[in-house]
Amino acid sequence: MKKIVQKSINYLKSLVAETVSNAGSGHTGTALGASSILFALFKDHYLFDVSDTDFLNRDRFVMSAGHASALYYALLAMFGFDVSLQDLKDFRKYNSVTSGHPEFGTINAVETSTGPLGQGVANAVGMAIAESMMEEKFNAIGFPIISNYTYCFAGDGDLMEGVAQEACSLAGAYNLKRFILLYDCNEVTIDGSVNLTRRENVAKKFKAMGFNVIDVKRGNNYVCCSKAIAKAKKSNKPSIIIFHTTIGIGTEKEGTSAVHGHPMKKDELLAFKEKLGVKESFFIPNDVREFCMETTINGKLAHEKWNQDLAVYGTTHPDLYKKLLSFFEVKKIDFEKIASLDKLKDLSMRDMNSVVLNELGEKLNQMVGGTADVAPSTKAYLTNGGDFLAGNKRGRNLHFGVREHAMAAICNGISLYEDFLPFDVTFLSFSNYMLPALRMRAMMKLPVLDLLTHDSVIVGEDGPTHQPIEQIASLRAIKGLNVFRPCDANELLAAYKTFIEERVPLSLVLAKQKIAKNNLSTFKNACLGGYILKPAKKQAEVVIMASGSEVPLALNVAKELEKSFDVSVVSMPCFEIFEKQSESYKEKVLQKHAKLKVAIEASSDTIWFKYLNENDVCVQVEDYMHSGEGELVYQKAGFTVKQIIKRISKKLKV
Repeated sequence: MKKIVQKSINYLKSLVAETVSNAGSGHTGTALGASSILFALFKDHYLFDVSDTDFLNRDRFVMSAGHASALYYALLAMFGFDVSLQDLKDFRKYNSVTSGHPEFGTINAVETSTGPLGQGVANAVGMAIAESMMEEKFNAIGFPIISNYTYCFAGDGDLMEGVAQEACSLAGAYNLKRFILLYDCNEVTIDGSVNLTRRENVAKKFKAMGFNVIDVKRGNNYVCCSKAIAKAKKSNKPSIIIFHTTIGIGTEKEGTSAVHGHPMKKDELLAFKEKLGVKESFFIPNDVREFCMETTINGKLAHEKWNQDLAVYGTTHPDLYKKLLSFFEVKKIDFEKIASLDKLKDLSMRDMNSVVLNELGEKLNQMVGGTADVAPSTKAYLTNGGDFLAGNKRGRNLHFGVREHAMAAICNGISLYEDFLPFDVTFLSFSNYMLPALRMRAMMKLPVLDLLTHDSVIVGEDGPTHQPIEQIASLRAIKGLNVFRPCDANELLAAYKTFIEERVPLSLVLAKQKIAKNNLSTFKNACLGGYILKPAKKQAEVVIMASGSEVPLALNVAKELEKSFDVSVVSMPCFEIFEKQSESYKEKVLQKHAKLKVAIEASSDTIWFKYLNENDVCVQVEDYMHSGEGELVYQKAGFTVKQIIKRISKKLKV
């Protein structure tokens, strides 16, 4: 091994150890054990341009084992990214760019936020799917315009998470040949040896899933690591490289779980650095920096060469080039026109959504997505989009199988790749499986659309396991996730407008059944998140609020109450959007002067109590229901005009 290589790795390890030790917290073990793996990746294989980290054909690198962030940040500093030695000293400090786990949007190089194990693996699979779609659509013979690799660094803990296994199974089924999983196999977790909880043969397991498997016995050896990555790049299958490493190598606690989250004390750190031959503190020698910058310069030159090739491609393949540019265009959509289409009349919400999804899909090539094996039931399918398969990467309909968690995390990765507008689909009751990925999506503000059908106990015969009650509350509790529960086409299109124009994460909660038409809503009002659907004749004495399929019920209750009171009905399709309106508008809608407020929703969400006082009425599902015909279950849960009027009458003493 060249002396400069060993010197570089030694200084890398010193930076890692000092970064964690200086912070007084962090994860020394994996960061040291994987130093040779990631130095080999950055030095010899990872294609990047520090001057333009949004370069379309750059390689994507995902640090799924985000707890080893000190290693990632040290590498970024050595290779010229926007991480300074001072940033390493500020590791884990409040508002520092070098946070405890990598965060999307804080450092330009970071492709996705990681930390919850397994999420990064699924994100990386999503990026590889997006790459393969674009490669298939836009490449021409002699012009591999899209040809980047997706590298994902993962540890033993990552591969224990179900979301990672779900995603890797799909990567194998789709034969994502440019997906390379760098597996740091140190066989140690926080609790001890992996043998406490795992017995399977990982190599055989991944081979069975369709992966090219490369086993590296000397995972702490730079040359062995680099050769293995080079071999993986030549494969026509997705690859997993199993690097057998020693956690915390070189420390007093190497090879044990004690080094996992161990910041070294002063004397221990000095002894460790002495072994490495490093005397300085937070220092990168000039020869090491120059050695690393050779790769950095080559990355910039490769980007310039790609720009030249793209210019020639534009001349020799003008139609493809035009389509490539068109892919990134933000097209203007007339949402009101779509909302007024005759073919939306007399449809259930899921069928109505199917029409809208296809109308928009024809206009927006960036829209891709699929379901967790429920396309026939949810009706969420791009009719002219084709199926994305191992042999047809042009397809826009993804089949995720029964893998809700991976589906959501993979769609996050597709969104992160470049300007895609992905959608994921399942029943509302199964959104529980997706919550960790939805939380990460909201943190990163990714434009991904959830289509969640079968939205209430009216699902009926499938019983309490399929009848959602608390799910809407769970979704609304995620900060930054816009949850729409529309009652008609205007509200449905308002949701799509929010998603497409504002590029925000959005969950669209849809009824399985038809919802009685009200002829009172407007698209403009629906875009405000909450609005007066039916105004009082003079001044409301009773205000009834509802969302989605309970809006017609609210109107029927109002009709009955109007015999004795002046009643107003408010539709609340999206609380998150409503809360962004001016205080004066919200007060106008909520009509605080009313004697009584009534909220009606087939959920158990306490969000309604924000707008109610202790004397008001909240009609909700109070318990898990029984299997039975949908309308009967709905009635048994208390959702009839008669039962609601009875509750209101008690309050008004009628």
